Amino acid sequence: MDDTDSLIKQRRTKLAFGEFRERELVAFLCLLAAIHVFIFSAAFPFFTNIDEPAHFDLVVKYSHGHVPRSLEPVSADSAVYLALFSSCAYFGTPDKFPDGKMPPPPWSQPIEKMRRDLAVNAAGWSAQKNYESPQPPLYYALAGSWWRVGQWCGLRSGGLLYWLRFLNVLLVAVLVWLGYLAARMIFPDERFLRLGVPALLAFLPQSAFYSIENDVMSALCFGAAFLLLLKFLNSEKPGVRLGAAAGLALAATYLTKIVNVPLIAVSLLMLFLKIVNLMKAKQWRAAWPAFLTLGLCAGVPAGLWMTWCKFNYGDLTGSTVAIQYWNTIAKPLGEWWHHPIFTLRGSWTFLSDLLSKFWQGEFKWHDQPMTFQSVGIIYALLSIGFVLLALANVCLAPAGVTSLQRQTLWFGFGCLIASVVFWGGQSIIYDFTNCPNPTPQYPYFSTGRYLMGAVIPFLLLFVRGLDRALNRFGDAAKFSALAAMILFMLAGEIATDWPAFSNEFNWYHI
Repeated sequence: MDDTDSLIKQRRTKLAFGEFRERELVAFLCLLAAIHVFIFSAAFPFFTNIDEPAHFDLVVKYSHGHVPRSLEPVSADSAVYLALFSSCAYFGTPDKFPDGKMPPPPWSQPIEKMRRDLAVNAAGWSAQKNYESPQPPLYYALAGSWWRVGQWCGLRSGGLLYWLRFLNVLLVAVLVWLGYLAARMIFPDERFLRLGVPALLAFLPQSAFYSIENDVMSALCFGAAFLLLLKFLNSEKPGVRLGAAAGLALAATYLTKIVNVPLIAVSLLMLFLKIVNLMKAKQWRAAWPAFLTLGLCAGVPAGLWMTWCKFNYGDLTGSTVAIQYWNTIAKPLGEWWHHPIFTLRGSWTFLSDLLSKFWQGEFKWHDQPMTFQSVGIIYALLSIGFVLLALANVCLAPAGVTSLQRQTLWFGFGCLIASVVFWGGQSIIYDFTNCPNPTPQYPYFSTGRYLMGAVIPFLLLFVRGLDRALNRFGDAAKFSALAAMILFMLAGEIATDWPAFSNEFNWYHI
C-alpha cells in the first residue's frame, strides 16, 4: 500500500513538474511574440496603408474623451502628427519625385521649410473626414488611455506615436497565452496541439499586428468569448457567473469591430442549440438564469452602442455613412448573379486572396503588396487542406474525438465559414464603379484582417489538421513540421518586409 501511495505521489509530482515546464515554455513564447511584434512594429514608418491615419485620429479624439457623432474632420492634434510623420513609402514610388528619390523626413529639413510644409500638410489633413468615426469604441478607449499614459511618462513626438503602436506588443502576448488556454482545455492530453496553437500565434506574419488599428483587439475579445462559450455550452448546469463572463466577452467582441457580427451570429446559434437540448432534457428551468445573465451582459452594452449609432448616424451600425463615403452602391438583386465569384476561377481568386491576407496582411510598399504570390497560395492551400483534414477526422473517426473537441472544431469551422460567406456576400451585392477598393476590375472584399477575430478557432482547426496529417509519426516529426512552418513564416516575412527596416521614417531612425 505504501509503495502504491509512493508511486501515485511520484506520478503527481511528475505531472505537476511537466505542467510547470509547459507553462514556462508558453510564457517564453509570449515573450518571443512580444519581441517579434516590437521589432516589426518599429520597422514600419507611419502611417500605413491599412487605414492607420483614421484609426490614429480616433484614438487621439478618444484620449480627450470625445466620441465622434458624425464623419468629423481629422482633429487638429492628429493633423500635426500626420503631417510630420507620414511617409510616402506605402503609396509613393521614387519615379514620382525629383531625381527619382523619395522625400526625406520633414525633421531633417531646414527649420523654415519644415514649418511651411507642416502648416500646408496639416491643413490638408484637417480638411479630410474620418470615415472610421462610426467604429465601436472599445479599442479606441483603451488605446486613448494608453496614449495618455505615454504622455504622462513624458513621451513626445515620434516616441509617443510608436508607444501607441507598441500597445499591440502587449495585446499579442496576451493573445498567445489565450490561445494556449484554449488548446489546453480542448486537447488536454495532446502536447503538440497544446503548444502548436500558441507557437503559430507567436510568429504569425499578420501585418495588422504592426499598425494602430482594432483587429488585434478583435482576436483577443472573440478568443476569450470562444473559450468562455465552450465552457458554458459544456456545463450541465451553466452558472450565472460564467454566463456573465461569456456575455461580456461577446459584448466586447461587438464593441471592438462591427465586422465581428458573423462570429457573434454563430455564437448565438450555438447557444440556441444548447437551449433546445436543455429543453429536450427538461433541464431548462435550472439553466435559464445563466442564459438570461449572458443575454443581458451581451445585449445591454451592444444595444446602447446601437442606440448611439441610430441617433447619430441614422442606422444601428453606422455603416450607411461609411458606405456613402466610399461611393459604394447596392446593386439590384438581378445583377448579383453576374459576379465572377460564381465561377470556379473567381471563387478561388476570392478565397485564396482572403486566406493569404489572413496570414500575411495587406501592407504595401511603393504601391506594391508586401507579399509573395506563391507564398500566399501555399498559405491558402495549407489552410484549406488542414481545416478539411481536421473535420474529416471528426466525421470519419468519431471514436477518437471527445464531445468537447467535436463541438469546438465545428464551432470554429462555423465561425470561418460565416465570415467567408459574409464577405463573399458583401462582394456580390455592391457596385464598385466609383469605389477605390474594391474596384470593378477586382470586385472582392478579400480583406484578411477582417477574419482576425476567428484566429484562435482557426488555429485550433489548423493544428489539429497538421496533427492528423502526421498521425503515423511521433511527436518529434510533428514538432519538426511545426518548426519548419515557423521558419517558413519568418523567412517569408523578413524577405518581404526587409525594405522597411532601412526607411528613414521608422523608429530605428527617429
